[in-house]
Amino acid sequence: MHARSAVFDLYGDHLADRGGWAPISAVVRLVGKVEVAPAATRTAVSRMVREGWLEPQERAGVRGYAATARATARLASAWQRIYAVVPPPWDGRWHLVATDHVPDRSRRARLAASLGYLGYARLSSGTWIAPRASSELASALDGTPAHEFFSSFIGDGHELATSVWDLATLDTSYRDFLRWVGQTSAGAGPRDPAQAYTTRTMVVHEWRKFLFSDPGLPAQVLPSDWPGTDAARTFTSLTSRLRPAAAAYVDDCLRESGVPVPAPS
Repeated sequence: MHARSAVFDLYGDHLADRGGWAPISAVVRLVGKVEVAPAATRTAVSRMVREGWLEPQERAGVRGYAATARATARLASAWQRIYAVVPPPWDGRWHLVATDHVPDRSRRARLAASLGYLGYARLSSGTWIAPRASSELASALDGTPAHEFFSSFIGDGHELATSVWDLATLDTSYRDFLRWVGQTSAGAGPRDPAQAYTTRTMVVHEWRKFLFSDPGLPAQVLPSDWPGTDAARTFTSLTSRLRPAAAAYVDDCLRESGVPVPAPS
């Protein structure tokens, strides 16, 4: 696991509801549980400060780092999507976005990545499609002129989905995830808070990757044996079972760093 990703995971999954702040010693210790070296963690934190995701902050005489307002908003959005494993009801319409031509290559790449993260796929040059509108679309467009509209598709919805999104690769990824979780979670339970924290962190980290590849397609256009359904059920069950023990371990690390632990909000 990369240090930067591990720090984001820690702030998003545990520190967000504990004031969004932690002593650097606790950050290093907690990220170290997923085999990230202390030096790599400190380097990642410094880089995230320069990028505007974290800011140095002292509390109760202890040096630490707090998530910035920008990071707090982004993490809240991401973690809402992580745990919203069941897509909202679908009204049978597709959301289409037609963007003006973007001549700059790097900006085009950023736009494509931002829209892809929200579940949009390229339907044709300058036209993007998703199963539903995203409340974060304006932010993803970042000033790019665009027209958006809804459209019903006359034909086979599954064929459309298969032609636009790489469902075969996503199918394989979900089946790999299920196998990996079965191996990784063996023996993890509430009796060992440190192991519960480590296992849960790794599972959330792996699941988070689906935010970039799964557009949240409705069941109506997916195969009846779609593995994403079992994967979501497994993820929810495992992370819920491990959460109390994992949270207790985080609290212990914070206390041992010499700061009072706020009750999770």
